Amino acid sequence: MSENANSLFELADKFIALANELTAAEGDVGKVGTALRFAAARFNAFEAAIKSADLENEKANALKWFSDDYQDMLNDNLDDHIANPPMATAPEAEPAVDNAVQTFKL
Repeated sequence: MSENANSLFELADKFIALANELTAAEGDVGKVGTALRFAAARFNAFEAAIKSADLENEKANALKWFSDDYQDMLNDNLDDHIANPPMATAPEAEPAVDNAVQTFKL
């Protein structure tokens, strides 16, 4: 693995550690996941604005690039969790319902 890849994973691990801390404090992985996606979208929009000479005309390309990149990463990580399911914790009291967080059940 390259030094760049190691650095990427080390940075990602820092975000994951913070997300885990926030999940423990909030007691709601969905709420933290939604906040993390919003933060990523906000930061990626900033990144695109900094890198683009003409964001208005490059917006569609930026959306496609970030969306494709995220889909590839999510696909790889979903496959990893299928092959290596996270250990379930003992069920506790029913978590509070947060209607601000959407579920993806069909």
